[in-house]
Amino acid sequence: MLTLASRLDVMNRLGRAMADATRSRILLELMTGPGYTGKLATDLDLTRTNVSNHLACLRGCGIVVAVPEGRATRYEISDPHITRAIESLLGVVLAVDDGAPCVNTSCTEPGCCPNEDTEGRDERLTDHAIDRVGERS
Repeated sequence: MLTLASRLDVMNRLGRAMADATRSRILLELMTGPGYTGKLATDLDLTRTNVSNHLACLRGCGIVVAVPEGRATRYEISDPHITRAIESLLGVVLAVDDGAPCVNTSCTEPGCCPNEDTEGRDERLTDHAIDRVGERS
């Protein structure tokens, strides 16, 4: 049985993993099935080093496992409960006031405080990953 401390640890690990847009994009891709650093980098238009660093964080959080395959490493979500939890979170409707000004004027987080430079690109990339999750269901 999970104690309060262990429940908080799980929530903190999940929160840390999903607080970063790149890690969230990687998780959405891995929800469609196992992935490899190079393929994830290509699909998400990132560098292999960047993907590798984020995968290390996700592994450290216990959300992703690395499975050696010869000279390659396959990454997958560590527990089907995580996939189901993320799918449930994607179905949540948030009450966001799009007309409200951003409280953090230096915010650069995609999707948080819309700006013309990043909003469209990040939405397209996230939509692509969500579409791929829908194809698997």
